Amino acid sequence: MSELLQQIVNGISLGSIYALIALGYTMIYGILRFINFAHGDVFMVGAFIGYYLTPQIITLAGGNLLVAAPIILAVTMLGCSILGVAIEKLAYRPLRSRPKLTVLITAIGVSFLLEYGGQLVFGPDPKLFPTLIPSGSVVNTEYIIIGTNSIVVIVTAFALMLLLRFIVFNTKMGTAMRAVSFDHRVASLMGINIDTIISFTFILGSSLAAAAALLYASIYPSINPLMGIFPGLKAFVAAVLGGIGNLAGAALGGLILGVTETFVSGYISSSFRDAIAFSILILILLFKPTGILGRHEREKV
Repeated sequence: MSELLQQIVNGISLGSIYALIALGYTMIYGILRFINFAHGDVFMVGAFIGYYLTPQIITLAGGNLLVAAPIILAVTMLGCSILGVAIEKLAYRPLRSRPKLTVLITAIGVSFLLEYGGQLVFGPDPKLFPTLIPSGSVVNTEYIIIGTNSIVVIVTAFALMLLLRFIVFNTKMGTAMRAVSFDHRVASLMGINIDTIISFTFILGSSLAAAAALLYASIYPSINPLMGIFPGLKAFVAAVLGGIGNLAGAALGGLILGVTETFVSGYISSSFRDAIAFSILILILLFKPTGILGRHEREKV
């Protein structure tokens, strides 16, 4: 029982990171109806922004991590937001009227550009991410140990998810986003600036990827320019599992995938850890292509 509880906590911690990345995928799909495969590499850039920023901010804060951490998080989210908007304006916006396959191929090209550009700029060797969350345990009993890292990751991730839900469902910009996701043309006729809404969507998605990068690097402190590939693909699986285009579905899919992956790693073998995500994707596509919370949509042919 103690091992089971420990695996659940670890799974929720990992799953909440997947959920943050998956929300970026699902929002962009909901607005533009294509998969932004460069999203995982925005996550990678966020980790490197945090890597270079953390020692300087901690020094300026006098070594106080409680003061430094929120500043690092905010600046990293800002940096990835700028990157996300730049990618949308330079790579995706000129191709918006083109077939979706063209945009998809472009997204893959942008992904490769960030990965190998990252190797050129940051170097190909793994780097040790500096300590951002002080080590320690909040709960330490014979049945379960909950570390500071797990608590900070889970609380931060859920706080950001609740903030995103508030923005989407309780603000004018969020209302405009939902209108654009239903019909671009009608939303434009109602006076909504489509370009602004799409840019705002990329800002939100990239910001969440940046936050996920810092949380991920706090648990797995070795970072490299190719680190966004597997978390990005797994987050995409989580978005499909929950129902692509559905915010609650993306969060649920991330948590399910994180817990499942942790259970497989702990009870079967860590060798199957990556394989389980893609096995879930195949099963979902076979038996419920719309995902857990997704819905069928009719399309004109």
